[in-house]
Amino acid sequence: QLIQIFDDRLGRRHATRLQGGAAEPLYLPGGRESVIFFRDDHVSGALHEIAHWCIAGAARRRQADYGYWYKANRNESEQRLFELAEARPQALEWIMSEAAAVSFRVSCDNFDEATLDLPAFRRRVQAQVPGLLRRLPPRASLFIGGLVAITGRRQALRCETYRRPPR
Repeated sequence: QLIQIFDDRLGRRHATRLQGGAAEPLYLPGGRESVIFFRDDHVSGALHEIAHWCIAGAARRRQADYGYWYKANRNESEQRLFELAEARPQALEWIMSEAAAVSFRVSCDNFDEATLDLPAFRRRVQAQVPGLLRRLPPRASLFIGGLVAITGRRQALRCETYRRPPR
């Protein structure tokens, strides 16, 4: 159903396909069609990748994985840079998760737990939500509208839903 909402609201219009079952998440731009791959058919992973796609500008959408770097084990300064880049997409993912009636968890995506400050990152993600709700990226607005139409979860669009930091 998630893939169908994406296709109906965004995919066909933007020549982009959402595809599950990948070993790793990946965005590949294409001449005729771009593909957003998400891992193992996990809804939360699909929402995360859709959030990145909705935020990425035209120049980023012409680059594999939007031109971002990925490193599994990051030192503390690398982890802070990752968190700065991830706070906004994860905030949008949280809004999408609420709209889809799916639980949301922040992801620091680092195997070296010594570099993590989860409470601070959770607050960073939470701090992004009000601005996003005031001005949702147009693609995100269309997609979230499709989710809300199915689930009826209009509270996803209200700031009070996000009073507490996410898990």
